[in-house]
Amino acid sequence: MNNPPNSPPNAPVVRITGLTRSFQQGDVRIDVLRGIDLSVNAGEIVALLGASGSGKSTMLQAVGLLESGFGGKIEIAGHDATRLNGDARADLRRDHLGFVYQFHHLLPDFTAIENVVLPQLVAGKSEQEAQERASELLTALGLGERLLHRPSKLSGGEQQRVAVARALANRPGLVLADEPTGNLDEATADKVLVQFLQLVRNENSAALVATHNERLAAQMDRVVRLHEGLLSA
Repeated sequence: MNNPPNSPPNAPVVRITGLTRSFQQGDVRIDVLRGIDLSVNAGEIVALLGASGSGKSTMLQAVGLLESGFGGKIEIAGHDATRLNGDARADLRRDHLGFVYQFHHLLPDFTAIENVVLPQLVAGKSEQEAQERASELLTALGLGERLLHRPSKLSGGEQQRVAVARALANRPGLVLADEPTGNLDEATADKVLVQFLQLVRNENSAALVATHNERLAAQMDRVVRLHEGLLSA
């Protein structure tokens, strides 16, 4: 997929208009998202705040182009994702999006650096370029001496930092993070979040971070709240 021209500062990297998602359970229709409008600008970190079950993950799945069945329009880096076929959506996901989940989902048989190298190789980078980029990111996250450790030899916080590095490996315009510190104790969560936010800012990426934690949300540039399928500031 051809990238659009460089966006000016503060241009939206994602623009969501009228996003809806409903599920049918027997005779009951459940409206999870009821017309969401949101733009996230280049370099901006936005907290998506809401209680468990409020639809935060559903919204991130839509923005991440991971599911179909959504109504409305999603534009990413100037591309209207709702008008693309499956292959083009996969290319858009690869070229412009990074993902961090509550659980790290690292490949257990690969080292920390290999977990960060692999998505770069898929994107067409050379082995040397991918190795250098992975080492740079992991070192920035305090894992310079843990590059050759497999996930089983890393702590929970270290594993999640590898997941952060993997999400940023291909220099995405937008990182989508779903409760990225939800499986960590409070002290570790605070440390990982600070490193995550610093790295995203240093990379000049934008981020949409789903959380139910008011204290963590307050550390981001802007907070939007999801309640009963609607979004508010």
